[in-house]
Amino acid sequence: MTDTGFHEVRFPTDIARGAIGGPLRNTQIVALASGHEQRNTRWAHSRRKYNVGYGMKTLDDLYQVISFFEQRRGKLYGFRFRDAFDFKSCSPGDTISAQDQDIGTGDGTATSFALRKTYGTGISAYVRIIGKPVAGTVEIEVGGAPQVLDTDFTLDPTSGAIEFLPGSIPPDGETISAGFEFDVAVRFDVDEITVNLRAFQAGDIPSIPLVEVLL
Repeated sequence: MTDTGFHEVRFPTDIARGAIGGPLRNTQIVALASGHEQRNTRWAHSRRKYNVGYGMKTLDDLYQVISFFEQRRGKLYGFRFRDAFDFKSCSPGDTISAQDQDIGTGDGTATSFALRKTYGTGISAYVRIIGKPVAGTVEIEVGGAPQVLDTDFTLDPTSGAIEFLPGSIPPDGETISAGFEFDVAVRFDVDEITVNLRAFQAGDIPSIPLVEVLL
């Protein structure tokens, strides 16, 4: 953990499972006099938002979140968050395969590739860059041939960068594919956590929002 604005630690997974949230888009809609609409997106990429208050069931959960919040200094430091709805290169219930996602095509000289996940198909498919893969889960193939970590390629788990080593550079025209688990880079979206203990014990959930950060 370094003092760079981001801490490479994961929010408690058991509490994250009960969170609510998902991707947010920013679309501008202009209604024309004809009744038609003009729609434009302000963001090239979606931004995920969550509320982890819904994942807390006990006082120990509450204490764990407050402790995590204090160590992050509120909004100051980002951290990893496992989105229980979307944390694999495949569907949540499927098993990871090195052929889950195409991440590039070799040209015989390029050595650097980024992990990415594609949503949908065709020209309207959305490609999401994966910047926080989970170490130990990344599988890579080139042209269908499995690649070995630290023999054929290296992985930076803090950025998702794949670097092929000399002797293993993908040949021209060969597809590079990958399978992996990943976290979302987030921060707290508040500098204050307010809890009414009586209300909490009665089932009233405090709001503790998180928002995705771009690194």
